[in-house]
Amino acid sequence: MKTTPLTAVHHRLNAKMADFAGFEMPISYTGLKEEHFAVRERAGMFDVSHMGEFIVRGPGAFELVQHVTSNDVSKLAENQAQYSCLPNGDGGIVDDLLVYRLADAPSMSIPTGEKAFLLVVNAGNIKKDWDWISSHNHFGATMIDISDKTALLAVQGPKATEILQTLTDTDLAAIPYYHFRRGSLAGLDNVILSATGYTGSGGFELYFDADQAEMVWNKIMEAGKDHGLLPAGLGARDTLRLEKGYCLYGNDIDDETSPLEAGLGWITKLKAADDFIGKDRLIAEKEAGLKRRLVGFKLDGRRAPRKGYGILDADGKQIGVVTSGTHSPSLDYPIGLGYVEVGYHLAGTAIQIDLGRKALPAEVTKIPFLA
Repeated sequence: MKTTPLTAVHHRLNAKMADFAGFEMPISYTGLKEEHFAVRERAGMFDVSHMGEFIVRGPGAFELVQHVTSNDVSKLAENQAQYSCLPNGDGGIVDDLLVYRLADAPSMSIPTGEKAFLLVVNAGNIKKDWDWISSHNHFGATMIDISDKTALLAVQGPKATEILQTLTDTDLAAIPYYHFRRGSLAGLDNVILSATGYTGSGGFELYFDADQAEMVWNKIMEAGKDHGLLPAGLGARDTLRLEKGYCLYGNDIDDETSPLEAGLGWITKLKAADDFIGKDRLIAEKEAGLKRRLVGFKLDGRRAPRKGYGILDADGKQIGVVTSGTHSPSLDYPIGLGYVEVGYHLAGTAIQIDLGRKALPAEVTKIPFLA
């Protein structure tokens, strides 16, 4: 398995470790539930340095990113980010990602005055995404893979800004959601301070040189000790994102799922002037009408749904499949995501989750589960 610059730290903290996307990653430290509520109520810090980071710069950079991503890059100002996906041309999704419009960033090998973007992709798709984007680089853009040189920490929760503000001169409260600044943090220069995250509890994602990861981790933990900051693992990250109805690549979206089916029409620029890979296919799909939709659902009882379980209608006919499920710590009942045939996707629809020997009653509900 691959490691991150903080793997030794996780071992010293006696984290429960497991293979995730080919990386040895912390699943939990003190317990999933405790870490979950730390993020919802105070703050938690995640090592997400396994994620991939690509620089796309120079002449043709805008054209390449606009061509391979579903969202409209022309709307991005410098120091702004957007959620997007890489359509595969056959109606599916290569990956979902964040696209950052960079200002001059000499620490990332970007000459002054060049138009440049930072693409942040899922750990399990780094090579796949690099090869895909490279294969469509007919625009002369320069691509640089900085994944191995970059550490990424996500400090999330209502006290995250207060904690991090003690370590930087940048006014964090002045950074709008899905915007970022480059500044110093914990004595380290050229840190990207990004008001983003995948927990729904606010906070920042911090990009910086990998060889400084342990120093930055320790200083943030020290700054947060009086605010209830806890290290948090991927177990809590999953329950937090699921409560907000955020998709997980490999579960809720993949090469076989359409961004329109997945409720990601808001990041799919069908009306933009510029074409992107698979645009005509998605326009045709929308005009023909969707055949299935990703929905949220809640269950009676205590048993959590799991990926691959069948979704049945009230009469026992299979109408879909579960893609994600968990017991929600915040709501204290089981929740899940799954694809169902159109007609069964409306909130309030009675469904069943097929466990094999029996089926559990459930109900389609609005996403997010937690406001």
